[in-house]
Amino acid sequence: MHILQLDLYSVDNKHSWCVRVLTINGGNMILSNRDILTALQQKHIGIKNLPFDVHAENFDFVNSPFNTTSLDLHLGSKITVPDDPNVATLDLDDGSIKEYWRKHSKDITITECQPFILKPKQLVLANTLEEVDLTIHEDSTKGSNYAARIEGRSSFARCGILIHLTAPTIHAGFSGTITLEVLNVGTHPMLLKPGLSICQLILEMVQGVPEPCKGQYHGQNNPIGDISVGIDAPHH
Repeated sequence: MHILQLDLYSVDNKHSWCVRVLTINGGNMILSNRDILTALQQKHIGIKNLPFDVHAENFDFVNSPFNTTSLDLHLGSKITVPDDPNVATLDLDDGSIKEYWRKHSKDITITECQPFILKPKQLVLANTLEEVDLTIHEDSTKGSNYAARIEGRSSFARCGILIHLTAPTIHAGFSGTITLEVLNVGTHPMLLKPGLSICQLILEMVQGVPEPCKGQYHGQNNPIGDISVGIDAPHH
């Protein structure tokens, strides 16, 4: 991979300037919609429960969940709601954050007919319907390696709905659904329905082969980061 860098320099140390183009090897690259589709078709990355066939002929990007450099993901059917803040004081040094959420939250299953009403100033955890698999390929002939990040959608942002809080990164090697920290900082309640197009996945090519580091949320398929059978997507 090559990246072009523009270098501005003076030819007479006064007022005449020229632009020099430098080619630098390496660097991260954000995938276009075509590159994301190709990576899915070649199984360099895996995403389960997509609402389209990645091998469809004459793929229609216009009427698909793709933007030019991202892929929309959808809300799953589980919402984790924290207890009253007076119940407990959060201490991140005291054990696993997953254990805290188990003790001080409740899970709600949402449906099209029974959505969750996210009130102003309320935080909940949710997860994506899709399972994302960014397996590390030790052998370059089996494909490049990728990391990703989650971003909210502009339509939600304009209503004061934050989809993730300071934690957008999905590291190479991760597999599972994506937890969303959904916060309403707006002035009106917001309905959360399963299947809602809620965030966008941006994929980046990783230079080299990373050393595997299994995180505590690897394989998760519910909002708090556990591995449970029979949530939104089949566990693998």
